[in-house]
This record gives sequence, C-alpha cells and structure tokens, in this order.
Amino acid sequence: MDGNGRWAKKRFLPRTAGHRAGVGAVRKTVERCLAKGIKALTLFAFSSENWRRPPQEVSLLMELFVASLERETAKLHENGVRLRVIGDLSALAPLLRERIAAAEALTRTNNRLNLIIAANYGGRWDIVRAARRLAELVERGELSAAVIDATLFQSHLALADVPEPDLFIRTGGEQRISNFLLWQLAYTELYFTPVLWPDFDEQSLDQALEDYAGRQRRFGYTGEQVESLLLG
Repeated sequence: MDGNGRWAKKRFLPRTAGHRAGVGAVRKTVERCLAKGIKALTLFAFSSENWRRPPQEVSLLMELFVASLERETAKLHENGVRLRVIGDLSALAPLLRERIAAAEALTRTNNRLNLIIAANYGGRWDIVRAARRLAELVERGELSAAVIDATLFQSHLALADVPEPDLFIRTGGEQRISNFLLWQLAYTELYFTPVLWPDFDEQSLDQALEDYAGRQRRFGYTGEQVESLLLG
C-alpha cells in the first residue's frame, strides 16, 4: 500500500494526513473483496524497514493501527472476516499487541474473508525464522535434516495455512516487491499501478483483477499444456 506520503505532499499536507486517508482505501478494498468473493487478502501495513522513518511518523502509524482495530474489528466480525496479524509483534507496544490479540480472538472462527495484516514484517525475517525453527528441531534430534524439503519449510512460514497469493498489487508506481512475502510470491502474478494508495478504490481493484484474469498462469508448463489441462 504505497503512496500515502506523496498523496499528502501533492495536497500540501503532512505525510500523516496521507496515512489517515489510506485507512479509507483499506476499508474500500476489504469491502470490495467481500463483494467479489475473494477469500484471502494480505495487506503490507508496516515493514521491518519502516522503523527507519521519522519517529513522529512511526508513532502516528501505530496510533492509527490501534484506532483502526478499535473502530473496525466489530464490523469485520459482523461481516464474517477473520483478522490476523503476521510479523515480529514483540517490537510493538503492549496496548497494540493487546488489541491485536483481542481482534484475532473475536474473529478466529470467521471464514468469509481471511484478512491478514503484515506489521513489522519482512520476507527475509519470515524465511530466517522458519530456518531457525527447523534448525532447532534438528539440533534437538526431533527432525532429520535429510527430510527437509520445500513443503516442510513452507509449513514453518507465517502464512503456512494460507494458499500462496494469486495476485500481488503494488500502488504508487514503484515496481519492486520490497521484502514482502518473498517465498510465497514465487509464482504470483505481479501488478503495478501508478495510483497512490489513498486513491485506490473499487474501480482500481476491479482493473487489477481484470488484468489478472487475462493472464495465463503456466507454473513451468507450456501454454499448450495449460490449455490442454484446462480443457480436461
């Protein structure tokens, strides 16, 4: 969700105004995903690198996170949304961790949409953590290194129980992944749009989905093989 700061700058507003406006885009995107029957949506809210930003901006982002949880959790629950937060949550303030735990507990059994928020998350962190967990099992004699394969490794990642993403959308015009779900995006279709995140609306999401629908996903097969498989 990129472009909050530039959105604010274009309007001669502080960067914090862009972050506040971005909350509205989150709401619209969630509502549109529900209407479209999309089962999983992962939003990159705060990366492990974002701590490098000015302290005032980081503080505002954390306050917005708390406020959004307090304001939106009940509505998410009413609409059958399960909320989860992935990342190194140990670095977050106690109040924020409490709000996250409460929201996750309330919505745990919902299955209409799996809404995942990546906070203090990094793809490299995710991979290193999984490697460390497997290494600890091997060290304790509970696992043989010889049996470690991609499937076992993936089972120790933050989104082990969620299908790999079909579509990656980055707003704001930048064309890079920026340490987001590095393992999981191996075969994901990438979509980049110049639309700044606060301006990303239902039509913007529909355009991304339409672009995705026109692609052929081959997963290593030839185009002819894929067409043959689709035809049965």
